[in-house]
Amino acid sequence: MVHSALVGTRRFDGTDSAPAPGYTLTGVDGKPYRSDTAGRFGGYRRGRIYGRLDCPSALRHIARGNYVRHRVFFADEATAVAAGYRPCSVCLPHRHRAWREGEAS
Repeated sequence: MVHSALVGTRRFDGTDSAPAPGYTLTGVDGKPYRSDTAGRFGGYRRGRIYGRLDCPSALRHIARGNYVRHRVFFADEATAVAAGYRPCSVCLPHRHRAWREGEAS
């Protein structure tokens, strides 16, 4: 009898029950897609904010269990902006300032 690490990864209909390997990123249309490459920026869907993956504010919220369900990831900054997200004032203060000045005009 052969048992392997694959036991439990197949459904009764023969299809895989495990998700496809890779990362779920958010595209310019705001919809998720699978990628073989990890995202370079993280975001908070409800607040439409994006920032660095090591942002102290985001890490603090995540450690408290806040907004993990609403966390999204972007391949790059241009994608985050195109999807309608604004820069984080904590980890991207210069970009946030430029965004605010652009909003005021």
